[in-house]
Amino acid sequence: MKFMKKTYFLFVALIYIVSSCSLDKYPEVDFSDATFWKSAKDLQSASNRLYSQLGGFSHDRRTDELVGKAANSISAGNQSVPIRSSAWYGPYECIYTANKILDFAPRVTELTEKELNVWLAEAYFFRAYNYFELITKYGDVPLILKSFDDPRDPVIYSPRSPREDVIQQCYEDLEFAAKWLPTNAKLAKSKWGNVTRSSALGMIVRIGLYEGTFGKYHKLDNNYKAHLKKSIDAAEALKKEGHNLYPNFQELFTFKGEGKDNKENLLVKVYGPNGAGTTTHSNSRQMQNSVSLTRQMVDLFLYEDGLPRKKSEHAILKETSFNDIFTKRDPRLEMTIFKAKEIAYEDKEYIPLQNNPGFGYPLKKGFMQEEWATNNKETVDKMLIRYAEVLLAYAEALYEHNDKITDAQLDETVNKVRKRAGFEAKLTNDFVTTNGLDMLEEIRRERTVEFIDEGLRYDDIIRWKTAEKVLPVDLIGAKFVDDEAPGTQRDNIAHRLTDAEGKIKGRQVYDDVDMYVIEMADTRQFNPERDYLYPIPKQEIIRSNYAVTQNPKWD
Repeated sequence: MKFMKKTYFLFVALIYIVSSCSLDKYPEVDFSDATFWKSAKDLQSASNRLYSQLGGFSHDRRTDELVGKAANSISAGNQSVPIRSSAWYGPYECIYTANKILDFAPRVTELTEKELNVWLAEAYFFRAYNYFELITKYGDVPLILKSFDDPRDPVIYSPRSPREDVIQQCYEDLEFAAKWLPTNAKLAKSKWGNVTRSSALGMIVRIGLYEGTFGKYHKLDNNYKAHLKKSIDAAEALKKEGHNLYPNFQELFTFKGEGKDNKENLLVKVYGPNGAGTTTHSNSRQMQNSVSLTRQMVDLFLYEDGLPRKKSEHAILKETSFNDIFTKRDPRLEMTIFKAKEIAYEDKEYIPLQNNPGFGYPLKKGFMQEEWATNNKETVDKMLIRYAEVLLAYAEALYEHNDKITDAQLDETVNKVRKRAGFEAKLTNDFVTTNGLDMLEEIRRERTVEFIDEGLRYDDIIRWKTAEKVLPVDLIGAKFVDDEAPGTQRDNIAHRLTDAEGKIKGRQVYDDVDMYVIEMADTRQFNPERDYLYPIPKQEIIRSNYAVTQNPKWD
């Protein structure tokens, strides 16, 4: 696997990420462009860097989805303008590497035209992938399409390009990648983890849906339907690539779901033993120690009749036990969080409201005891794009584009994803009308519960423009039941528990008693005129000679 091999050189850094304060100092390098770009092996070494910098496992606490033991500054709305940030310089490091490959690969004379185009396609994929990462956080960003070594190069002082220009460049890059990258079927098993035509199409699906809905709800002048059509067309192309859902939802996130034979995989971050050592992560360790799910997310899971908590006759609105939440529910709920007394972390019974993962609901999805117990060296691969995302994005894009979706389209998207998990309730237009539901809300719900702890929630509430509604509220945790939480004294947490009317400090929080409030609404805020974009790091503004300007309200 070419990207798993270690590389022992450093690329010339973008001036954006050079650590020196002196703008007239050349960054240090330990190879020369004149001597390096000679063979396919050199291209492989450069490409390795792109793969190694793919984002891997993390537990995103920026939303109402997961909580830790301390408040997250973005979720709570008290983020400050940083001096320097990896959210900015990390993607630009990858863009710089991709531009180097695009500029210098044509000099490798041993390559055929087809071989050259495959190398270029990889670089184009990663350039688009990283520009999209920047767009989702910062909006307009400098669009740099060439490599450079001279710190006096005018491109260093480029102002921010309109986001539409950057997104159109992403489409162009990805369309080239989709044309020249191998299909998933033709990718050799020895190259598992390399980007494919499906990876490129999957990114177009993701970008088109994001930009289409962001433009629609933030009222941009960006022809949002054209972006949605990009997403729809790419999804329809992907349906011809031989992908399908892995048959077992719970096993999908374990070693059993790894590898080329799992047709749900479109893009992965590969971990594990390789020629230069072992690349590991700490996903299960963090699940056990760091984060838990909020009640807001638990309540999004439907009941077996296909109805939400406030409408289903199966819902227990006055719970007497922690495990009441699992009664006649979408099977994914008990595949996502542990039940009370279920064997969980460290092969012990889970006890509610123990301050290990936190006071929310303990994550089960993807937890692997055998990995966690092996010196914290976890090596299961991380899925970055999977086919279920394509199906649900397709459903959402269709509805947003056409203001309707057919039952046949729901069957091949939402209902197919549900059925894989053993959830037989079907979403249909008649069901929505009969039960007073909202079709778009149900499609969004499906996306949210399917991708719990997979890093999609933040981008979703940003593009839907719902962050201002779901973030500055009380974040609710688990139900406290005296005899189910030994070691937790009611008196010690009474100030965090709702009263018989579901209130805390006289404020309506929920409709049940003894719900633990993890973060109070008065400690959380969201400024819709500011917080839909990240602040530009101060260092980047200064180093551009102020050609790069700050986002609104962050000055």
